[in-house]
Amino acid sequence: MQLKKILKEKIEEIKPNEREVKQLKKDVKVFIERLNQELAKTKHGGDVFVGGSFAKNTLIKDGKYDVDVFVRFPWEYDDISPLLEKVLQKLAKKLGLKMEKLHGSRDYFRIYFSDNAYFEIIPVTKIRKPSEERNVTDLSYFHVSYVKKKIKGLENQVLLAKSFCQAQKVYGAETYVRGFSGYSLELMVLHYGSFLKMLRELVKAEKGTRIILDPGKHYRRKDDVLFELNEAKLQSPVILVDPTNKDRNALASLSRETFEKFQEAARKFLKSPDKVYFSEDDIDLDKLKDLAEKKKAEFIHVNIRTDRQAGDIAGTKLKKFHYYVESEIKKYFELLKHEFVYSGKQEADFYMIVKSKKEIIQLGPPMYTKRLRKHIQAFKEAHRGRTFVKDNMIYARIPVDFSGKEFIEKINRDKDKLNEMGITEMKVG
Repeated sequence: MQLKKILKEKIEEIKPNEREVKQLKKDVKVFIERLNQELAKTKHGGDVFVGGSFAKNTLIKDGKYDVDVFVRFPWEYDDISPLLEKVLQKLAKKLGLKMEKLHGSRDYFRIYFSDNAYFEIIPVTKIRKPSEERNVTDLSYFHVSYVKKKIKGLENQVLLAKSFCQAQKVYGAETYVRGFSGYSLELMVLHYGSFLKMLRELVKAEKGTRIILDPGKHYRRKDDVLFELNEAKLQSPVILVDPTNKDRNALASLSRETFEKFQEAARKFLKSPDKVYFSEDDIDLDKLKDLAEKKKAEFIHVNIRTDRQAGDIAGTKLKKFHYYVESEIKKYFELLKHEFVYSGKQEADFYMIVKSKKEIIQLGPPMYTKRLRKHIQAFKEAHRGRTFVKDNMIYARIPVDFSGKEFIEKINRDKDKLNEMGITEMKVG
C-alpha cells in the first residue's frame, strides 16, 4: 500500500468524528461554567483554562476522552491543591458526579462527567513568565498557548506521531515509560513540518550520539545548549529546548532505551510502510515460547502487583522491580528477550527468555596477603574443589544448577525485599 494512502486512512481512523467533538465541547463548556461559578464564590478565585490534546485539536479517537482542565491560582497562595479540592467537592456533589483525588507533584483530581468523558483538574500557580514556575505543571499555560498559535494545518501530523508512539509503547513522559510526551511530539512536528520528516530525521542519529533541537532559536549555536543547560537536563538522546523556556529540555525524561526502540520501529516503517505500526499489539506468547524452544532456552512469565496509586506511581514501582529481577537473573543467565507490560492499574506482567550460563566465575580475595588468609581459606572451603588461582587472585567456578523460574522463586521468597520495593504479590509461571 502506498505511504500517502496509509497515512490518509490512518488519520481517518484515529480522528474523532464531528459528533463526538461537538458533544465533548458541549460537556467541557458546561463543566467550565459551573467550575467558574464555584470559584467566584471563594476568596482566592482562580482562572480556568483547558489544556492537553483537546485544547490543541490533537485528540486521538477513543472510547472515553480525558480533558485536562487547569485552575490558575494567584501567586500568594502556595498550598493550592486543598483549595481546589474544596471547590471540586462542592461542585461534584451538586452535579452528582464521582470525584477522585490523585497524587502527583501536586495533588490533582478526576471527575467523571459523562459516559464518554472525564476531566482531570490540575491546580497551578498563575505566573507571568516560565522562569517563575513553582511546579512543572505551572508551565502548561505557556505550552498550550504556544502550540495553539503554531499548530494550524499540522494537527493531523501530530495525530500520526502520537498514534505511532502509542502503538510502539514509547508515548508518555512517565517514569515507567521514559518516552515522548504529547507536548514534545507537537514541538517536533512543528519543527520538522510533518510526521514523516520527523521520523526520517530522528532515525539518522547514530547509537550513542545526541540530537539537539532549538525550535525557539534561543541559542546562536547548538553547542551553546550543552554549556547553558545544567547536566541533569542533558542526559537524553534528544535535547529539545522548550521554545517557551530556554532553560528546559522538553525531552529530558526520554531514555536511550526508549529512543532506540522508537528508531527501530521508525526504520522498519519507512522501509516497509504498513498500518500495523499504528496498532498496539498484545504480546504474542506463542511466538515467545516458540523462540525459547528454538533457542533451547527457558520462557518465564512473571506477574507482579503493588498497592501504590495506579498510574505513574504504581507503574514506576513495577518497572523498577522488573529491572531489579532482570539485573539479578543476568548474573546467571543470558537474557535473550524481555517484554514488560503495564496495565495502567496496580499490576504488570513481564516475560523473559533466558538461557543458563551453565557456569559463572566468582572472584575471591587476593592471594599471598597475610591479613586475608582467613578469608582465602573460607573461600576455598565454600567452593571446595572448584577454585583456581590466576594472576595472584583466587577464583571459583560456580555451576548454575537451577532454572530461571527457580531463581525467580528465590527472589519471591525474599519478602523483605519485595516489601522494600513496594511489591505486594508476585506469581511466576
